[in-house]
Amino acid sequence: MEQEIKAEFESSGFSVDDDDQILQKCLTYCINYKLSPSDLVSNWEIYYLNRQLNGLKLENAHMDGFLSYLQNETKQKIIKEDSHLHVYSSDDVEMLLGDDHDSTVGILNTPNSQYKKLHVDTYNSVSTPKTKENLLSSKDATDISSRITPFGQRISKFSSQFVFNSESVENRLSGQELNDMEDDIIRRVQTTERCNLQVHNLQPQSDCRFMYDRTKDRFNYLDNRIRKHANAFTSYGLYGEPSDATLASQKNTFAVGMVCCDGEGHLNEKSILMQGSTELSGGRRVRLDLQKLAHFSLFPGQVIGVEGHNPSGHCLIATKVIDYLPSSLDDDLPPAKKLAMDQDYQPTSSNDSRVLSLLIAAGPFTTTDNLLFEPLKELLAYASRRQPQLVILMGPFVDSDHPEIKRGTVDRVFDDIFHVEILRKLHDYTKYMGPSARVILLPSIRDAHHDFVFPQPAFDIRLPDDISHQIACLPNPGLFSANEITFGCCTIDILKQLSGEEISRTSTDTMSGDRMGRLVTHILGQRSYYPLYPPSLGVPLDLSLAPEALDIPLIPDILILPSDLSPFVKALSHKENDAEAATKCMCVNPGRLAKGIGGGTFVELHYNSEPEKSNASIIRI
Repeated sequence: MEQEIKAEFESSGFSVDDDDQILQKCLTYCINYKLSPSDLVSNWEIYYLNRQLNGLKLENAHMDGFLSYLQNETKQKIIKEDSHLHVYSSDDVEMLLGDDHDSTVGILNTPNSQYKKLHVDTYNSVSTPKTKENLLSSKDATDISSRITPFGQRISKFSSQFVFNSESVENRLSGQELNDMEDDIIRRVQTTERCNLQVHNLQPQSDCRFMYDRTKDRFNYLDNRIRKHANAFTSYGLYGEPSDATLASQKNTFAVGMVCCDGEGHLNEKSILMQGSTELSGGRRVRLDLQKLAHFSLFPGQVIGVEGHNPSGHCLIATKVIDYLPSSLDDDLPPAKKLAMDQDYQPTSSNDSRVLSLLIAAGPFTTTDNLLFEPLKELLAYASRRQPQLVILMGPFVDSDHPEIKRGTVDRVFDDIFHVEILRKLHDYTKYMGPSARVILLPSIRDAHHDFVFPQPAFDIRLPDDISHQIACLPNPGLFSANEITFGCCTIDILKQLSGEEISRTSTDTMSGDRMGRLVTHILGQRSYYPLYPPSLGVPLDLSLAPEALDIPLIPDILILPSDLSPFVKALSHKENDAEAATKCMCVNPGRLAKGIGGGTFVELHYNSEPEKSNASIIRI
């Protein structure tokens, strides 16, 4: 067919550069756009005249522009014929997946019914054998995506970007095994032991009513936080009884309050105020002078304890700032709701049970140039090889920031996309892996098919009976235990937001280079998944729903905070007071599974009773 294409160009007066790549690209265009050689040349003539190109020689430099022209023409044609069909943008690389209507008219009545037949089956028909037509169309779509998309053409697959505790890392997949993952049949490996799951937080409920947040709710929440910190300081007697910071006094006093800004902009050393509780100071604010401090790190909404004096009654001169919440004697996990999958679970205190292998990934799960969810497919294929006991997937799943969704050109209901592209793939994964596989789903405020509120209820989905005990949906933020290892998770990008609001002064004798570690320490020290107030722009914080869902009742073994910032795995020592030893916490930012039109990162973690004996790898998909 390449010779036919070349002959058509020559009959129209054009010569083809002696480069096989040009003819190969032309052949690809004919196949993907269902063009005959004569139609292709006709389109080239229109493009040639519109662009006023010089010479009659077809060169490789012209092919990218010609491809964009074909994409735009095809898009306009399809929109004109049927506005209900999904059309990819001009940034897509050859991803028009609609089948030829004429070839299916005898089987299906309309293009819409064909689309539903292929993609929107109910779960009851997941295991139903596919028809020959469906198999062919699915295979064609897979071939096109793997051959054309930039993600499918990536070179470095599953390469390790960072290793935590590298001396204890298990052997990774060999290069030959990675190549074998491209095969249609993935080699089955030995099944793993089932992990035990317990969910400690189910608030807010999935049927909750939101957008009823009142100023009173916010004020009460903030005042309760200040009083909670003041009571914790009082319980331990570390710095004396908290007093009213707004009263003039020449003596050193100890006060507890929340950091505020005296204006609309960002914090600076001249604009820091501290708001006291209604119980001690009637909620009044006082200016905070930090000139005597060698180092500090503050942000709006942070509750701190301050030692200092207020000679005039208008400015508290600080000599010491305590920015963590001392642990309370009654700190404990909230009562756990045992999942149906773990009815036979008997808790034990042995360290042998605190062992777990897991994969952690955060959305988006598809690239910005299409809605094929290729990164998710690759992740589940990797999980099928590695056989982790637990897979944690954190939203967004149907990303409201995806170009196609933002433009409104998607012709599917968002719930259908979630059920077909996410849940069906997870159904196949759990069926293949067997009953030992466990999957946890956490929503994001960027999920177009879910409630836009924070804290956010879990997905309200009805799973098939055969996988309902293997897939658990948690609220955002979520707290759960797996094999007695406590996890705290939140999909709000609090690290990025704190990074933009924090001000700090570091001394030369302190380790100030680990800014990410400092930001995570703020979250642990404040015992809150979202200690920032006022909330960042775009965060639908509703404190009337379940404000207790934002609290971190005790330091988790593993804290997962997905962020657009650089992915990391850190073992942090959180000092809860001056008398006790520091608590070890492993903090993970898995990054985003998809970044732009390419792949992102995820984390593979093997936890063994404590961070020092555990290992983790940040892997590029």
